Amino acid sequence: MAPSAYHKLQSKHVLILGGITISSSSQTKVGAAVSRLKSEYPSQPDTITGIPADLSNPATVEDVLDSLFKKAESSHGKVASRYLPKENTSSIIITSGAVTKKPGKGWTLMSYYGGGLSTLAKALAVDLAPIRANVVRPGYVETEMWTEEHKAVMPEVVAKTTLTGIPAKGEAVAEAYLWLMKDSNVTGAAAETDSGGLLA
Repeated sequence: MAPSAYHKLQSKHVLILGGITISSSSQTKVGAAVSRLKSEYPSQPDTITGIPADLSNPATVEDVLDSLFKKAESSHGKVASRYLPKENTSSIIITSGAVTKKPGKGWTLMSYYGGGLSTLAKALAVDLAPIRANVVRPGYVETEMWTEEHKAVMPEVVAKTTLTGIPAKGEAVAEAYLWLMKDSNVTGAAAETDSGGLLA
């Protein structure tokens, strides 16, 4: 029997940077995410670490990213463009959002920012080739970031504005990242995981 496709990621190091808020300066959120992963993979606790990074200040973002990549490099191996092996098995994945393709009222700034991230992925794919760069654009995703108010109103909103009618779970959206990491033939692409929101 052929090995599982997931074996393509075995012994690889993955550096996870979240979205606009979840990868920010919150050590609490980083710690919670690390704890969840360690509980899922109790036999490999030493292979999972977290490094908080505040990417909200344009004046310091380059220094913060440089420090982040150096910390990850010192503990686990090569990451980011200057550290990644120059081959098509290396992958950078950026998180944007479905709002960049179908903005809602009051989402101008987020649409602008997310659209820039989508374009950045394409530019990186060209500049860093053969290293691959792609973007994931999630829609509504139910996570611990949802407040009780969100939980009360979002099911109805999602039912009216998407084809599947239900918000995604994080583990479902994670499959988009796994696909982009594993498929060495994909670069400069966008993975839409939005419950069919763009067509609704």
